[in-house]
Amino acid sequence: MINIALPKGRLGEKVYALFEQAGYPCPAIKEESRKLIFENEAAGVRYFWAKPTDVPVYVERGAADIGIAGKDILLEYAPDVYELGDLGMGKCRMCVAGPATFRDSRDATLRVATKFPNIAKQYYASVSRQIDIIKLNGSIELAPIVGLSDVIVDIVETGSTLRENDLAVLETIVPISARLIANKAGYKFKYEAIRTMREKLFALCEGGSI
Repeated sequence: MINIALPKGRLGEKVYALFEQAGYPCPAIKEESRKLIFENEAAGVRYFWAKPTDVPVYVERGAADIGIAGKDILLEYAPDVYELGDLGMGKCRMCVAGPATFRDSRDATLRVATKFPNIAKQYYASVSRQIDIIKLNGSIELAPIVGLSDVIVDIVETGSTLRENDLAVLETIVPISARLIANKAGYKFKYEAIRTMREKLFALCEGGSI
């Protein structure tokens, strides 16, 4: 059996549909129930839903052989897993955003509000900019509006929330999309099964890349 951690939400549902199309169905996963684990012995798969930020933890520690995680989560937490390819789903960008009129002055420390402190630190270190990280868990766009921060580092999909709050993308840090990841030990022990699954999945992906 290959144990697969799927991220809860729309992305996870799209990814499961891809697995199903690739020949790894599990009808029980579509039923209304409170079950946490769903398996199809004939297809050799066992699925479970996890919070998106927890998927790499399950994979890294071997509770799941493979999983699907956003590149943002992989960059932020740097789990010790194999990244097997880009599924081309859930595309967005990690960006620096703020008031459209904002102009950075290096005379002062830049105040940066974000849910992704490690990504922000690495980015600004790469451009030799001194920053003050303000870690927030929600409504990041509010921070520059009320003067808590100068800018934010956050995921941008359409940019509509930014525009509605008179903010704009100032810089793009990195493109984000869903990645197929694998436990390092599990990948070795179940190499043929995982390799076959990987090839079937990517044969169906539009815009994905191994």
